[in-house]
Amino acid sequence: MKPLKVKVSMTLDNDIVEKIKKLAEKADRSFSQYVNVLLRRHLENHEDDSKDTH
Repeated sequence: MKPLKVKVSMTLDNDIVEKIKKLAEKADRSFSQYVNVLLRRHLENHEDDSKDTH
C-alpha cells in the first residue's frame, strides 16, 4: 500500500515559520499538519479560480 504522505524538506523565511507556529498552536495542530492545511486550502482556491477562467 502506498503511503498517504510524503516527507519533504523546504526552506522558509523565519517570520513565516513563526506565524505558522502560532496559528498551528491555536488550531491545536502540529506545524506540519497546519502547513498541509494551508497548502490544501490554497490549492483548492486556485482550482476554483482556474475553473472560472476556462
